[in-house]
Amino acid sequence: MNLAYQKHLTYAISKKSENKKFFEKLKKNNPTNLDKDCNRLHDEAFEVIDCLQCGNCCKTTGPLLLYKDIARLAKYLKIKPATFTENYLRIDEDKDYVFKKMPCIFLEENNCCSVYENRPNACREYPHTQQSKIIQKLKITFENTLICPAVAKVVEGLKLIYN
Repeated sequence: MNLAYQKHLTYAISKKSENKKFFEKLKKNNPTNLDKDCNRLHDEAFEVIDCLQCGNCCKTTGPLLLYKDIARLAKYLKIKPATFTENYLRIDEDKDYVFKKMPCIFLEENNCCSVYENRPNACREYPHTQQSKIIQKLKITFENTLICPAVAKVVEGLKLIYN
């Protein structure tokens, strides 16, 4: 991983307790411009952060796979959904399908995804800071500060606005 990206994550880890309190405050206050501010900060973060220089999400965090994801990937791989499920997936503690092991089996050495056009929806939407109703995604956003340097950067920007 790029050293600058690692610094964002190390900083987020050092601010974990502070960030948790910040998210509790955000949830309580529910600011009206949160989506707009978060989306702007997301765009700014990804102007300087390149996922292909990182890949930490694909190395450490498995996506939840819905049936449509399983069907799409199985079709792409030219196997039956049941075979895909048996070979690649397990059911986690939340009763969701996730990959059996990490890093992701579809992650290539250059951090590209070998099934990019057919990737699971959770991967398409990651890191979720570019969506609406961010207030409902604060728990996952907090967790993602420890995984994604862009999210760590977004949260530092939100703290400047809302603290």
